[in-house]
Amino acid sequence: MGFFDSEIVQQEAREFYQEYQELMRIGSNYGKFDREGKKLFIEKMEDLLERQRIMLKRMELSDDFMAQMAMKQMTEQLNTVGMTPQQMFQQMEKTLEEMKAQIKE
Repeated sequence: MGFFDSEIVQQEAREFYQEYQELMRIGSNYGKFDREGKKLFIEKMEDLLERQRIMLKRMELSDDFMAQMAMKQMTEQLNTVGMTPQQMFQQMEKTLEEMKAQIKE
C-alpha cells in the first residue's frame, strides 16, 4: 500500500487541511482577538505546526515513491524562496514566539 493510500494518512491530511483553512479564515481577525483568544489561536497554530512536522517526517522516512516525490516537490518549492524545510519550521516557530511575546506585554 502506498503512503497516500493509507486511510489514516488521508484522514489526518483532511483534518489538517480543514483546521488550517479554518485558522487562516479566523486568523484574519487576529488583531481583534482578546488576550485569551490570541493565546488559543497561538496554541492551535503550534498544534498544527507539530502535526505538520510529524507528517513531513513520516513522508521523509517512507520508502513510498509518491511520498518521496511530494517531499522533493515541497523542498524544491521552498528552495525557490531560498528556504529549506528546516528553515520553514524555524521561521514559523519564530513567528509564534513573537506572537506570544506580544500578548505578554
